[in-house]
Amino acid sequence: MEGWQNVVESMDSEHRHMLRGGSVSNFFLRDSLTLCHPIFVGGLYGLMISVALLPPMTYGGLSIGEGYSQIGREWLFQMLVIVAITSILGAFSILISTIVKRPPARLVYIRRILFALPFIGLTVLSASIIDNQYGIILDRLGWFIYILPGPLWIHLSYAPRWRIIDRIDRGIEPFEGMKMTIYGDTKTASPESDFDLEEVIDIV
Repeated sequence: MEGWQNVVESMDSEHRHMLRGGSVSNFFLRDSLTLCHPIFVGGLYGLMISVALLPPMTYGGLSIGEGYSQIGREWLFQMLVIVAITSILGAFSILISTIVKRPPARLVYIRRILFALPFIGLTVLSASIIDNQYGIILDRLGWFIYILPGPLWIHLSYAPRWRIIDRIDRGIEPFEGMKMTIYGDTKTASPESDFDLEEVIDIV
């Protein structure tokens, strides 16, 4: 059976760009499709943002007299909760993608915002952890901003892309049941426009 990469390369430029994705998608999709399932990618995102929480949690814990072992236990519990949440959201995304059968979204215009949100959320959370005078509302807002970008990217872009590629890999018609196979204009492009498309389109 022909590998999914070869099948994607044989498609027209628009579908090829859609399924290739950007650098983040390519990082995961270069390995086994099982290992890069949206559930595992979501869990990995949760693990990464949990590691970034360790310094402010350590500082905040030491400032109120907690020991390193207690801080470690609190961080471990927090990490498990975050990984569970992001993994469950990844499972939800692939389930919705399977039901709705929509193509992956192009996140060109909101990519920079998504990349910036974890840093903003971490800043808010760090301030809340170090000095809890800001209240629970700011704390909850920080958690929301901090966790949101990864699951949102998986839901809008990665999970639909993974679903289509997985169908290709299993030898199943990838676009079966889809009312739209790609967002935007799907008219046949000329060679010149194909070249421009490859230069301009950047899908996360």
